Amino acid sequence: MDCNSSDRAALVKIKEQLGNPPELSSWLPATNCCAWDNTIVCSETGRVYLVALFRLNVTAPITSAYGDLPMLQTIQLDTMPGLYGPIPSSFAKLSHLELLDITGTQVSGPIPDFLVKTNLSALTITNRKLTEHIPQYLSKVLNSGLRAIVVYSGSYSGRFKTLYLSRLSNLRYIDLSSNMLSGTIPPGLLHGSFRFLILSNNMLTGQIPEDYAYGDIDTIDLSHNQLTGDPSFLFGTAKPMTKIDLSWNELEFDMTKVRFPYHLTYLDLSHNHIKGGVSKFLKDIKLGHFNVSYNDLCGKIPTGRFMIYHGADSYVHKCLCGTPLPPLQETRVANN
Repeated sequence: MDCNSSDRAALVKIKEQLGNPPELSSWLPATNCCAWDNTIVCSETGRVYLVALFRLNVTAPITSAYGDLPMLQTIQLDTMPGLYGPIPSSFAKLSHLELLDITGTQVSGPIPDFLVKTNLSALTITNRKLTEHIPQYLSKVLNSGLRAIVVYSGSYSGRFKTLYLSRLSNLRYIDLSSNMLSGTIPPGLLHGSFRFLILSNNMLTGQIPEDYAYGDIDTIDLSHNQLTGDPSFLFGTAKPMTKIDLSWNELEFDMTKVRFPYHLTYLDLSHNHIKGGVSKFLKDIKLGHFNVSYNDLCGKIPTGRFMIYHGADSYVHKCLCGTPLPPLQETRVANN
């Protein structure tokens, strides 16, 4: 089926506003835009509902012509370092927009409040020059269908004042890593099933709220912060988590008798103040990544079953001994 003529005109305008990049040479007037290339997807009625542009060699702002595609559901702008400027106000006309993904660009300015007029369920904006805090307009959208927020490698700074995010009853995935957020982690940010909490590489302090130990949480990554307290409530054999990264914090607990989730495939607790011995219960868990280096752990490393997969770089510390550490370290510990 041929594409809608007004949609075709809007796409041609997008191409022109981007400077007619050679990667879009198939975007020609008077041809079927639904058959141009795989960057465009149309419905059965010929309306464009997805535009995904990758690795274009352009130097231009985000084009306002996107706003002339009324049935658009997905916008992806990926690996376009010459793309700059704010998100155009014309995006407010995209009432069907569900996914906005802007990655690897120089897009700047705040996340605009007019996005509440869309139907966003996922917002991903990375490697951008953010100029203000996470927008509080989200608190006005109590029935928002927003399920995922990813904003990282930005320049958000100041205290983590996002308690209003807990009012987004469908929010399951939040990634605010590699910003400059400070303060404590608010409780209750996630809802529903298959949840992800990723707040790594910030300046967060205080204790981890205990409500993140409950529910269907798949991933917790709070690495490279300044968190304190005992996080062992996150662990337990029945917990559904597959990834836990708490490395590079100031956390303290006795690991000796801790049991970990059976489904866990990634565990990094390195660079904390964990004491006791390496838990013997880890031998029952097949971890693809494991690291407890640079803690206050001491004693002989347990052996058997899945422990065989962990090399010496998982246990870098002067008070641990046994396989897989080299004999020199074992001798040094024995002499101490």
